[in-house]
Amino acid sequence: MGSGAGTPPSTANMADVARAAGVSIATVSRALRGVPGVSQATRDRVERIAHELSYVISPEASSLSRGHTGRVAVVMPHLDAWFYSAMLASMAPVLRAADLDLLVYQVEGEEQRAGFLRDLPARRKADAVIITALPMAQAEVERLDLLGVHVVVAGGSIRNHPHVSVDDLEVGRLAVQHLVELGHRRIAMIRTSDTDGTTWSSDLLRVRAWRETLAAGGLDASDELLVTETYAVGAGGRAMARLLALPEPPTAVFAYSDELAFAAMAHARSTGLRVPQDLSVVGVDGHPLGEQVGVTTVDQDVAGQGRLAANMALRLLSGEQVTDVDVSVRLVRRRSSGPAPT
Repeated sequence: MGSGAGTPPSTANMADVARAAGVSIATVSRALRGVPGVSQATRDRVERIAHELSYVISPEASSLSRGHTGRVAVVMPHLDAWFYSAMLASMAPVLRAADLDLLVYQVEGEEQRAGFLRDLPARRKADAVIITALPMAQAEVERLDLLGVHVVVAGGSIRNHPHVSVDDLEVGRLAVQHLVELGHRRIAMIRTSDTDGTTWSSDLLRVRAWRETLAAGGLDASDELLVTETYAVGAGGRAMARLLALPEPPTAVFAYSDELAFAAMAHARSTGLRVPQDLSVVGVDGHPLGEQVGVTTVDQDVAGQGRLAANMALRLLSGEQVTDVDVSVRLVRRRSSGPAPT
């Protein structure tokens, strides 16, 4: 089948190539764009079949891969949480210094995630996408390969996409081990969930660290001590109320974030409990207000993660190879954690 002047364009699409090659659409996309993760034999087969069917990647998609829009899209589930706003604030000057515009997408829930994944390639809006701590279902993860642009993950990891993250097992271990060493024997964990049944690696790993650290100390990690509340400003307070209503309330709490820790402490104090004399609380993030209110935290250098992710996107757009970056974390001891009550 020819493709010279005067020959009608092929009506074959990527699904036709995938069907003929016996592979997924995502594999076809990676093979034809030269993205790693496809064996040479599969790449050769896909390219041969694409040639036989006269299928080519659209000029628009090719121009995207060469970085012609001058824009980078940052995708996150919330803009009103400190973690995400801090990430965004640290990315913006890096991209601006490279004369790139920043597109921000707040993607809450399954419907909005699906809309973003469907609309971005169709509208040819960005040269690269930075996924920021965004829970995704497996089908959504696979669609990332069809965006036709570089993808960087900040604050977690998704499959084989370049990422900047922390060791969330270490995050949880540092927090819980600190409480164990203070003599606490009944340690709860507070987390939020707004993920429509999807998962996020940071959440899974921190919960695992809570369970494993308690188990290593011969302590209880029963389900009643793991409390999940829908994301909101007052989530930590609601979770704390549930824990205090238990027949045997915890003497210490590991909160998934500093903002949850703030709300949990406020609720505990409203009931007459003293922090840390009656209840110890440890959060995660390194929120700047933590120093003012005395919250013990595991600082994960959120701003540093954002800057590194933005720089990683710039390097990819320049044609450079990149490697994943793991940012170190540290326990910052403050007034919210103390010895277990006797």
